[in-house]
Amino acid sequence: MNSFWLHPSLILIIGALLVPFIPGRFKRVFLLLVPALVFARVLTLKSGVFGQVEFLDWDLVFGRVDKLSLVFGYIMALMCLIGNLYGLHVKDDRQHVAAWLYVAGSIGAIFAGDFLTLFLFWELMAFSSVFLIWARGRKESLAAGFRYLLVHVAGGLALLAGMVWHCRTTGSWAFDPMDVTNPTVPVYLIMIGFILNAAVPPLHAWLPDAYGEATFNGSVFMCAFTTKTAVYALCRGLAGMDILVPLGVAMALYGVVYAVLENDSRRLLAYHIISQVGYMVAGVGLGTQLAINGACAHAFAHILYKGLLFMGCGAVLHMTGESRFTQLGGLWRKMPWTFVFTLIGGLSISAFPLFSGFVSKSMIVAAGFEEHKLWVGFLLMLASVGTFLHTGLKVPYFIWFGKNQASKEVLDRAKDPPWNMNAAMAIASILCIFIGCYTPYLYNMLPYAVDYHPYTAYHISETLQILLFTAVGFFLLLKKLEPEPVISLDFDWFYRMGGRAFLKFARRPVQAFDTFVGELYRYAGLIPLMLTARLSGLFDMYVVDGAVDGLAKAVRGVGQRLRGTQRGQLQENLTFAFGVGAVLILAFIILAYW
Repeated sequence: MNSFWLHPSLILIIGALLVPFIPGRFKRVFLLLVPALVFARVLTLKSGVFGQVEFLDWDLVFGRVDKLSLVFGYIMALMCLIGNLYGLHVKDDRQHVAAWLYVAGSIGAIFAGDFLTLFLFWELMAFSSVFLIWARGRKESLAAGFRYLLVHVAGGLALLAGMVWHCRTTGSWAFDPMDVTNPTVPVYLIMIGFILNAAVPPLHAWLPDAYGEATFNGSVFMCAFTTKTAVYALCRGLAGMDILVPLGVAMALYGVVYAVLENDSRRLLAYHIISQVGYMVAGVGLGTQLAINGACAHAFAHILYKGLLFMGCGAVLHMTGESRFTQLGGLWRKMPWTFVFTLIGGLSISAFPLFSGFVSKSMIVAAGFEEHKLWVGFLLMLASVGTFLHTGLKVPYFIWFGKNQASKEVLDRAKDPPWNMNAAMAIASILCIFIGCYTPYLYNMLPYAVDYHPYTAYHISETLQILLFTAVGFFLLLKKLEPEPVISLDFDWFYRMGGRAFLKFARRPVQAFDTFVGELYRYAGLIPLMLTARLSGLFDMYVVDGAVDGLAKAVRGVGQRLRGTQRGQLQENLTFAFGVGAVLILAFIILAYW
């Protein structure tokens, strides 16, 4: 083992363990100090391989630092600091602990140099973030959290099976670029594990379901880390994989369509994460230096402006208790600063000139045209129309303007949020504008040298025309675009129906077999007892027979009572747990040792 190397995630993990023990008057300082130390640590990282640990036959690498990992580590540490400032007034220690462990998992995965370390932090990221959903305390949040957990466990199993299979084939656990020209089955399994976290349709329904039900500050963290960690993993291991191009373009369009239909503001933003990550996935699939630069730049910009948008809509939810468009409207007089900050986020995500999205998203579009894949460039430009339509126009219009549908109770509660929330939104807003105006700040961080200039006359005029005609269409079709209190059917319907079928399979044949084997085991255990008693001569034969018969009846009675309670919730949960566990373990063994 080499000399000690301070990992940024270690600072967060230690800080998370200490949060409950910090006195109240020092807690706010502590909540800002730890993320500031993490950000400072990332700034001081030098390129190289650090934190190597020999464990059994494995060489674990906790710190692989290069330009690719640094650009993601930088923005994630910065967003951790901004997110903690935003939720500084939250008194629920569970949320702060979960958020820090979540960020620690994400940053740890970014700097992981081998598959085992990557998987360790990958699962920490999934299992800690679910508490940001459950912390809201609603019945819907509890259900959404369980679905989130089940989907990510399934994705983690696919990822683990692919890793084991891949490493048995290659003989190395190093997390390096894989062969994407002739991908094997384990490479596809690893890809499935990555794209599930990236929310690629049809493996995406967990995202709007979970992010829409998280706490107001929990969603700010969740929108920034899970999908972008997956984008990093794709950039690191699967750059140039052809199948990612159509998947990314489909994401960009699919997310836009569902965002336009959505009535809940935070679910709308969640669907639009799918759309924006689609640009990044398509860029990874293109695999050129310009495309990878574009994917990294867009992930950087996206974390800021999407965090800003979730902070704005979260402030509305925090102050009014509402996030549905049909229950909001006319709030601009009550929450003027929140409106300004959210508008900046909307202009940034819409790639308006002088805002961050303009200098990042266009790199991926240009890479598509540069590779003579015109359909990629034009379809991504089409997705930009939908982006401005719903996030740049629909969100600010129907929350702060439009028809005043908000009830008197909502209007009475509405006002700008506490100073720390405004300060966090102000910092994110300034950075969105700064990145859009001064491109070297972002471009100098990217993995490859940048020879791209977004501020050309052609690009500016093209973008302004698209935005102008989209705005005209929005106001002409305003009545058609008014939100309605409906639920749009998504791919989660298949998850739910498939889950019911899987539950029946786990409950009946799998659990029935397990019960049968258990009964045999219990009855077999009586035979040595009876023989020992007979041979020892300590008991009369009739007494022994009577005792054994009574014990067997008791065992049968327990079995009957267990079967009788199968209709109850407790037995149903136990059956589901054992059945699902048996099936998933069997599947993993088959995949890993095929």
